[in-house]
Amino acid sequence: MLNNIDRGNPTGKRDYAILILVAKLGIRVGDIKSLQLSDLNWQSKTIEVRQNKTKNTVTYPILKDIGWALIDYLKNGRPVSDAPFVFIRMNAPYEAFGKDANLHNIITKYTRLSGITVPHGNRQGLHSLRHTLASTLLEQGTPLPVISEVLGHFNSKSTSVYLHTVMEDLRKCAIDPEEVLKNV
Repeated sequence: MLNNIDRGNPTGKRDYAILILVAKLGIRVGDIKSLQLSDLNWQSKTIEVRQNKTKNTVTYPILKDIGWALIDYLKNGRPVSDAPFVFIRMNAPYEAFGKDANLHNIITKYTRLSGITVPHGNRQGLHSLRHTLASTLLEQGTPLPVISEVLGHFNSKSTSVYLHTVMEDLRKCAIDPEEVLKNV
């Protein structure tokens, strides 16, 4: 999906930066919308966010690709504005996204452009990228408490909602009934 974003225009630069933050760091939509320029610490290469949902302060690394996406957007895509927010509307007035803006149109646009079909009933919003991140980390053997911390959850129970057992892992647990009967 990220490869299908036209980063040659300001909106594409913004959308790419938003999507990469959600896909690679699992930052919630509300936190993306409230992210301020002062939350970016270029010296320590970190992003410090006070989460809207939990009210906890979380520090994320500015990974190389995320850093370059943010720099490209801030230098070459973000409209001139006094707004303290990193991500702002691309149409005047150049200010923060509205309170009720869920940014669903951003992921919908690039899901379609990428030819990705989402089965009816499955989540399709930016939250689905958090789910994908959690699933990928689980598949890579990342411990559940670490995944919980990445997603900004208080405990692993909150995280378990995102995680579906991987079919390959289920196959490893399968027992051949004929093999069992041979050894009885």
